[in-house]
Amino acid sequence: MRSDVIQTLLVANRGEIACRIFRTCRDLGITTVAVYSDADDGALHVREADLAVRLPGAAPADTYLRGDLVVAAALAAGADAVHPGYGFLSENAAFAASVQDAGLVWVGPPVKAIELMASKTRAKELMAGAGVPLLAPVDPATAAEDDLPLLLKAAAGGGGRGMRIVRELGALPGELLAAAAEAASAFGDGEVFAEPYVERGRHVEVQVMADEYDTVWALGTRDCSLQRRHQKVIEEAPAPGLDDALRTRLRDAATAAARAVGYRGAGTVEFLVSADGRPYFLEMNTRLQVEHPVTEAVFGLDLVALQLRVAEGGPLGATPPSPSGHAVEARLYAEDPARDWQPQTGALLALDLPDAPGLRLDTGYTGGDTIGVHYDPMLAKVIAHAPTRAEAVRLLARALERARIHGPVTNRELLVRSLRHPDFAAARLDTGFYDRHLAAVTAPAAGRDPARAALAGALAAAVTATSGGPAPTRFGAWRNVPSGPQLKRYRSEPDGAEHEVAYRTPRTGAPEPHDAPGVRVLAVTPDRVTLELDGVARHFTVRADGDRVFVDTDAASYTFTALPRFTDPATHTEPGSLLAPMPGTVVRLAEGLAAGVPVEAGQPLIWLEAMKMEHRILAPASGLLTALHAAPGHQVEVGALLAVVQEDPAAIPVPEETA
Repeated sequence: MRSDVIQTLLVANRGEIACRIFRTCRDLGITTVAVYSDADDGALHVREADLAVRLPGAAPADTYLRGDLVVAAALAAGADAVHPGYGFLSENAAFAASVQDAGLVWVGPPVKAIELMASKTRAKELMAGAGVPLLAPVDPATAAEDDLPLLLKAAAGGGGRGMRIVRELGALPGELLAAAAEAASAFGDGEVFAEPYVERGRHVEVQVMADEYDTVWALGTRDCSLQRRHQKVIEEAPAPGLDDALRTRLRDAATAAARAVGYRGAGTVEFLVSADGRPYFLEMNTRLQVEHPVTEAVFGLDLVALQLRVAEGGPLGATPPSPSGHAVEARLYAEDPARDWQPQTGALLALDLPDAPGLRLDTGYTGGDTIGVHYDPMLAKVIAHAPTRAEAVRLLARALERARIHGPVTNRELLVRSLRHPDFAAARLDTGFYDRHLAAVTAPAAGRDPARAALAGALAAAVTATSGGPAPTRFGAWRNVPSGPQLKRYRSEPDGAEHEVAYRTPRTGAPEPHDAPGVRVLAVTPDRVTLELDGVARHFTVRADGDRVFVDTDAASYTFTALPRFTDPATHTEPGSLLAPMPGTVVRLAEGLAAGVPVEAGQPLIWLEAMKMEHRILAPASGLLTALHAAPGHQVEVGALLAVVQEDPAAIPVPEETA
């Protein structure tokens, strides 16, 4: 039996997955090596590693995607093995080969298996020969109305990049060009193919683990149907609502796919399951998946430890352990779902989740870290495991609800409301969930009370200013005093609503709310306020950072920006100004776009890339482009002026009564 005992492991990745792999290495007594870009100097994965090697530069193309630099780093640090994590070079056959050529152990599948599955088009041909069920491809050049809707996909892609849904034949040529451009930018390969788009399909996958002794484990199923922009948001194991025959067919197909390419290590075979229960092969991910923790929880396994065992030449057992219970994972992103999923950046002041049996947090950040523009906006994965699906979902939703997350806007509330949505609770799952329910799960939630939260923030700020210390002031009610009320104005994030709070500051005692019926103040400190609201005592935890105020309650969290009493006219921008919604890079402009050309309302003008996602800047109205400050390749900061559109009055519909 071959045995390559790993002593020192370099993880060719960053963030959450690097930290997660390091955790297993510590348990196994393996020395860990991190690589890091200049943008990640001091990041959590660097702090947690035993050794770290700098990759000069900030952009992924200059750092984490430079296989030659990563291999050189491994050799310089004395590593004897490399784990690729997921993303970046994890499915790059040339990188895997270069690791082995350098005399290092590759903690991944055989190079040939990566090559065979690297192209979705070639992989489908191979799977057809192995008897794995497939969707028939469609030639875009001969597509007809009967072929619609179509799904365009990047042959070398993943993570939703280069993917488009086409519902009208007239839109097909433009979408093909856009998909090919995005695929070439993301993967260096502009090949795009088309296949039928399955309405209301479910994304179901099977985790496989294989060794070099012809043992292949099919570790149950996962459902990953809740997706935004074709990227997963909530995953769970086992996939609910599948009958035994379908589960068996999926496991058998996944095993056949693994054997067809001589697979070794951890991999995932992904399927689309139609509404009538027919499975179709999508792709095989020749790496560890982001959502692997739900399988680990259900089977009681450490998949990274198994990857290392297989890489060392060790065998798997004849059969895997039996599954137990249900696990659900939510991906916490720094993004604003209500504003086209715009990624957010800035200082992360706090990331604290409650500690409870069955909960797990995988993250690459801690409070005090900074979320930059160069990488994926995922902050953390929160996983809950319980005996039943309903219990796991309840545990996860409550943990997210009680979390303290201070800093950029996140998708935390969307996650909570998705988990509690009737369709999710009833396991009515498909990839169109957010197409149908996004407005509902991002609308202001019932039970939120930002006005009372703003009051708590104002009272805490006032007692901080008057007492200068944390000692609580307790009292049963407030007294009328002759002094007039003071006013504080707050703008809540991310909706922009303004709240005005009136309170009095007596010569002695705590600040008192003014004209707040139904409110009784019980205790105030600089960081905690207790109010009796309509007979119920409620606690508010308050944290201020500059002019931002974070208020957490038992069931909701609020972020406010303190405003001056009077607005500054100088802060207003010219009408029609198009401002960058986030820091990023201008990747392209609309064809022929230049100052002086006419534009139409809603027309895409500028494409901005930030945190691995593209965002379109649309014309706010029909009119004339009077200024253009953006150009491909330009790095822009949030709020930067990109262009100005002067609205054309002739394009404004005239009301009938004045026509």
